Amino acid sequence: MRYYRPTWAEVNLDNIAYNFAQLRKVVAPGVKIMATIKADAYGHGLIPVAKRLAQEGADWLGVASIDEGIKLRQAGIKLPVLVLGLGLPSDIAALFRYRLTPTLAEMGFARALNAKAKALRRPIEAHIKVDTGMGRIGVLHQDAESLVRQICRFPFIRVQGLFTHFAFADLNREFTQYQIGLFRELVAKIRGCGISMPFTHAANSAGMINFRDSHFNLVRPGLVLYGLSPGKGFKIKLRPALSLKTRVIFSKLLPAGYGISYGHGYVTKKNTRVVTLPIGYGDGYPRNLSNIGPVLIRGRRFQISGRVCMDQVMVDVGNLPVRAGEEAVLIGRQGNKSITAEEIAALCGTIPYEIVCGLGSRIPRVYL
Repeated sequence: MRYYRPTWAEVNLDNIAYNFAQLRKVVAPGVKIMATIKADAYGHGLIPVAKRLAQEGADWLGVASIDEGIKLRQAGIKLPVLVLGLGLPSDIAALFRYRLTPTLAEMGFARALNAKAKALRRPIEAHIKVDTGMGRIGVLHQDAESLVRQICRFPFIRVQGLFTHFAFADLNREFTQYQIGLFRELVAKIRGCGISMPFTHAANSAGMINFRDSHFNLVRPGLVLYGLSPGKGFKIKLRPALSLKTRVIFSKLLPAGYGISYGHGYVTKKNTRVVTLPIGYGDGYPRNLSNIGPVLIRGRRFQISGRVCMDQVMVDVGNLPVRAGEEAVLIGRQGNKSITAEEIAALCGTIPYEIVCGLGSRIPRVYL
């Protein structure tokens, strides 16, 4: 399909493969890797990324919703898929139809799941989520052993895994070790009473790199697959997979004292050239990058001039004779200069997850 608006995101699948290979070196032999590809593979494109990771040897895929799992199956992807989020009893039929593994955290859904499996005469595998301190979904760790015992009594549910999630593995070592300890104790109790649990998993990206004792026998990397760091001090070498690019669509000379964009938040200080780029907050380019967002044009670094509009931004390029059609980079490299998603996130007071996940669907992804 041809796109007529000259704004696009380039996704380097080779870099994703490289990052996956680096992560494989981090874990011990026998530890499985569940590639987390929820939120359209963190904005990189669900199906192309899933296919490449399957090719590279991912053992599992993790998604947020049944809908994401259905898209994988419709694309012909056969790897085991864990739906990390919870569903409602009305959603259960799709789990069987598309061979998806659900997450369980309470008896009501488990009871309905067992009833459907019994009606279909098809046992179903499931993972149980434990809350060790995240405060999101999951059975409280002190109640988890009882819930596991009860669910294991259902004849048509095979409890395949037990997992938890870290609250801040990138910031607080003490609390993360506390969570690991709670989970480890729970796993030992459950196995001690004779319950088989093929998979136990806790480590997200930060946990996988910073806490080797959190690997158990399955890990769930997300952000690091895409070459982005979930925090400072990571010693693993990664390659960013996504670049955000556009082209100058208009260029004009303006006199000193000329106001730019809504509210004239930027006023030219001298006679200068201002160019317009066809990207804005309607594409997920954050509005709070107004007057501070970095842009690379002709290998030189500039800043957004004035407020970010819904569909366009302006850049004061001084006396540089930039013309329509020239490339501008908002994330990525041009010449010997680069702009990272981490830098953009810091300017916005947020995290790189939000930057890449927020890039809208009207920005086409071009796969390299």
